[in-house]
Amino acid sequence: MKVDILALGMLTCMKKGLDLLGEHKGQHFTLQTIPAEDPRTYAMIRKADTIGVFQIESRAQMSMLPRLKPRMFYDLVIEVAIVRPGPIQGDMVHPYLRRREGIEPENYPTPELEAVLKKTLGIPLFQEQAMQVAMICAGFTAAEADQLRRAMATFKNTGTVSQFQTRLIEGMRANGYDEDFAERIYQQLEGFGSYGFPESHAASFAILAYSSSWMKCTHPDVFLASLLNSQPMGFYAPAQLVRDAREHGVEIRPVCVNASRWDSTLEGPERPDGMFAVRLGMSLIKGLANDDAARIVAARASRPFASVDDLWRRAGVKAAALTHLAEADAFRPSLGLARREALWAIRALRDEPLPLFAAAQITREAEEPDVLLQPMRDGAEVVRDYNRLGLSLRDHPLTFLREDLRTRDIITCRHALNAKDGKRLTVAGLVLVRQRPGSAEGVVFMTLEDETANMNVIIWPDLFDANRRVVLGGQMLAVMGMLQKEGDVVHLVAKEITDLSGLLADVGNRSLHEVGTAQQEARSESPIRKFLNNTSLL
Repeated sequence: MKVDILALGMLTCMKKGLDLLGEHKGQHFTLQTIPAEDPRTYAMIRKADTIGVFQIESRAQMSMLPRLKPRMFYDLVIEVAIVRPGPIQGDMVHPYLRRREGIEPENYPTPELEAVLKKTLGIPLFQEQAMQVAMICAGFTAAEADQLRRAMATFKNTGTVSQFQTRLIEGMRANGYDEDFAERIYQQLEGFGSYGFPESHAASFAILAYSSSWMKCTHPDVFLASLLNSQPMGFYAPAQLVRDAREHGVEIRPVCVNASRWDSTLEGPERPDGMFAVRLGMSLIKGLANDDAARIVAARASRPFASVDDLWRRAGVKAAALTHLAEADAFRPSLGLARREALWAIRALRDEPLPLFAAAQITREAEEPDVLLQPMRDGAEVVRDYNRLGLSLRDHPLTFLREDLRTRDIITCRHALNAKDGKRLTVAGLVLVRQRPGSAEGVVFMTLEDETANMNVIIWPDLFDANRRVVLGGQMLAVMGMLQKEGDVVHLVAKEITDLSGLLADVGNRSLHEVGTAQQEARSESPIRKFLNNTSLL
């Protein structure tokens, strides 16, 4: 018996989510008692609305979901298993989809074989099926079938599957199977390589895929908070998760010295639709220690902080910790202090001796700044948000660049998604994801994000080789290509790629009134990895 013990981040996330669900909404579930086969959840999955969920959030999975159209749990088991290098290299994916859509008939030479392969429409997708096929069709013993399984797991390194080729084909021929069928079965088994899934493994993954999808669909507020509190995990950074949650109607509240805890939390009152607001936690602030956050939370238990000085005296944290809070704009929500004002007040604290009557908790209100501090530009606020929190609840960086992009005939991702199949167009966006799967023969899959939507891009090997440095290193790219639509699946097949990272670096020098708020198509946020120069605050 083979047992896999998987240490998966989504298990942590679901535990935290189920705890929040019980605490705030009085709904007590476990992974075993989450409502099964929920139609709304499967409808969401079929639309590939799966950012943040387990296993089916990757580009490849999102492309497969509208094609496979899961409607029940076993469909998810197959979905998890079929988007793997083994089934792809063994030419199992397209035959399965054709049979699922009724385009190609299922083929079972014998009733015994039908009993093994019926649930996967005649295509062997799992290691257990490969073993059963060898035993039923070729007369393998159980021990020989297990040797075949081991060989399938290592053949790329040792070539041991080939030693079973003659035994498999001759055994199937002796049992009445024709030569073509025998050769095809062998090629499919060989294609498993080191990536063939056991059915039990796929089913275990599918449980988490469904459970996390149910949580996202039914309680997106709880799902976001639990995801943020389980980072790092998955394909998407917190900014992308926050943007997706906002698109699903979740209210996001900023980090606040008087309201935030270390973890992100749910805040009431509960809305008529049953959702709470999500308060971002201090764990998102780069450089802030958990111990300092704990002191702040404990000190404000009796009453809220009235000023920077009040927090400093009562919490007993160093000025460096206050600086991290100020740079994350955590004094603005409840104290009304902008970044520069808060930093100015903190600088004054550094020059003072320790207060003589600190033990008596004598406090003072924050003094007005000695100088008139010029407000930061809107773009600079967004830059600082990303630098300190990794996300922004303000405007998307490309909002400030839209007019520049329009002069280059670059359209928004939203407009591109609504264009006709085969249309040649150009979009630009921040690079969210780059993937180059081993089974894709050198093809690169990339996701761009602007202020309106995401666009999935396909880059063929020759174009990637010619633009390797830009594709791998660019933070903001423009892609000219041809739109490819297949049902609900939309890609842009790249023809030309331009690095616009230099333009992105100018966001900190811009303000919304300069670009015109009427030109905004959406307000959202996305992850930017070291994309902008630091902007001076004072």
